[in-house]
Amino acid sequence: MSVAEKTEKKSGGLGETVSVIVQALILALIIRTFLFQPFSIPSGSMRPTLLEGDYLFVTKWSYGYSRHSLPFSPNIFSGRIFGSAPERGDVAVFKLPPNPSLDYIKRVIGLPGDRIQVRDGQLFINDQAVPREKVGQIDNPDITEVRGPVDVYRETLPNGVSYDTLDLTPNSIGDDTREFIVPEGHYFMMGDNRDNSTDSRFSVGFVPEENLVGRANIIFFSIAEGASPLEIWKWPTQMRPSRLFDFVR
Repeated sequence: MSVAEKTEKKSGGLGETVSVIVQALILALIIRTFLFQPFSIPSGSMRPTLLEGDYLFVTKWSYGYSRHSLPFSPNIFSGRIFGSAPERGDVAVFKLPPNPSLDYIKRVIGLPGDRIQVRDGQLFINDQAVPREKVGQIDNPDITEVRGPVDVYRETLPNGVSYDTLDLTPNSIGDDTREFIVPEGHYFMMGDNRDNSTDSRFSVGFVPEENLVGRANIIFFSIAEGASPLEIWKWPTQMRPSRLFDFVR
């Protein structure tokens, strides 16, 4: 084989490798933009539903697409394309209204036009009390983030969606609020860890529909808080196998 032939062969091999890498990156970008986006839980605001160390997939098509569906949220169009309204009770990822560079995850509680208020720890929607039943206690710091038993209440929204909430502190600042009237094109979001959640009761405010990224769908991996998923040798003691491939409700 001549020198020219060897050079041409090396050049062709390098070109094919670059082409494969570029195609893979484009495919990954398409999947992330239009289908699924991986998301890790950064805080305990959604305990006991979601724990720090949970890794989940967010379905991007659930609410249609806005500029926030794209990496870095380029301001190339407004509103939503193929938009679909979230349902009350959905666990949704959204861009924080005061700082759209940050992703938050909370539960959709209030829809446009709703009146939302918390009185003595009980949620009211349009002046109707949301059924709230004490279902027991959890004494597991991996779930509650605190030592000692924590009361667990099950709420059932008007559309029948039920979920558990934690009551860490009686008479906390979030247990009694003013009445919030959700504007058109906005949503009221709350964390399931009611006494340890920065949500629409506080600085998050109402979430514009444009800020919705997608609906949390399934937990594909879970590891103890503070552990690194890259440290595979620690998986046997730090992974949470009971949470793998668990649907988010």
